[in-house]
Amino acid sequence: MLYRLIYTDSYVRRARKFLKKHPQIIGQYEKTLELLELNPHHPSLRLHRLQGQLNGLSSVSINMSYRIVLELLIQDGDIILVDIGNHDRVY
Repeated sequence: MLYRLIYTDSYVRRARKFLKKHPQIIGQYEKTLELLELNPHHPSLRLHRLQGQLNGLSSVSINMSYRIVLELLIQDGDIILVDIGNHDRVY
């Protein structure tokens, strides 16, 4: 099954700003998005549910320092991208 990534306007703004500051991870970022479309449960993404204020959302890793916060709607095949950044900023 191919999943559909949905880019919210706020996510696009955050991602553009984030990637401008961190151009060295663009390749890793693109690979993360490709894996999300193919299989959001791929082990290298380290998909996990969030708790507390972010309850209902999930997170995947771009690398050990950076994360993408997302809303994962498995039944519809939609993945809504919410936020991107380092661990401390997105959590």
